[in-house]
Amino acid sequence: MTTTTQATQQEIDKARRKAARRQSMWGWFFTAPFGIVFIVFLVIPLAYAFYLSLFTYSQVFGERFTGLSNYARVFTDPIFLTGMGRVVLYTVVMVPIQLGLALFFALLLDTMKNRFGSTSRLCIFLPYAIPGVIGALMWGFMYSKNMGPFTSIFELFGMQAPAFLSPNGIFGALVNVVTWQWTGYYMVILYSALQSIPTELYESARIDGASEFRIATRIKIPMISGSMVMVTIFSLIGTLQFYTEPTVLRNQAPTVIPPEYTPNMYAQALAFNYNDTNYSATVSFALGLIVVIFSVIFMKLTSKQSGLED
Repeated sequence: MTTTTQATQQEIDKARRKAARRQSMWGWFFTAPFGIVFIVFLVIPLAYAFYLSLFTYSQVFGERFTGLSNYARVFTDPIFLTGMGRVVLYTVVMVPIQLGLALFFALLLDTMKNRFGSTSRLCIFLPYAIPGVIGALMWGFMYSKNMGPFTSIFELFGMQAPAFLSPNGIFGALVNVVTWQWTGYYMVILYSALQSIPTELYESARIDGASEFRIATRIKIPMISGSMVMVTIFSLIGTLQFYTEPTVLRNQAPTVIPPEYTPNMYAQALAFNYNDTNYSATVSFALGLIVVIFSVIFMKLTSKQSGLED
């Protein structure tokens, strides 16, 4: 009897192991396409770019291995440092504006439970659905002094339209384009987080005499702090990699937006205008390292609010 029971248990264990292997095989089968694409189009190009960054090319000596000397050079390169300072300034200005507007719209729409609220949510999100290049081209047309509608509108009131694409106006013009495009995306994330808060908390607060403003500041905002941290990180990373909008608007303001206006534009100019792919790869990796450092520092500072605290 004992021998029969042991044999039956062994068969059951064997069948379980076989089923587990089958499930594991199917798991690998379904994840293999993504793994192949990830390795071919991300890991291998990154490894090759890092390999290029370890070499220096000159017409006299050709390409020669120089180790980390390119990285020592890039962190003392005035063009790179100027561009980096410029995107840091954009980050300091744009991130609070985007987060503030996204939070304001999310809180406002959370109180609107009618059809107008759904329509408003769609209208605010719509700019994100427009490709970045198309959006930048559209705003470039609107900023134009010759064809843009702002010129006609200001002339109706006997005023002169601001020079959006001038050295003094380009900063605000770019801030406006990026804020217009990304606020709706961040708003949807925060709005979704607000929908997960139990409504019983609001009802209890109203019974205790809390106003809508106090409910928003004392209940809603603290309970979506994790989503706010995530949105801030997204905005931080995106702004530090500023590229599309200034590149597109540069066609209309080439003297205001130089080829090395941001680090990403500088890397592109080095590779395609000056054929210096080695140093271009170094600039790209240096920018990536700075983005990672900024993100890690911010996550450490906000670990309690984001729920990542040990």
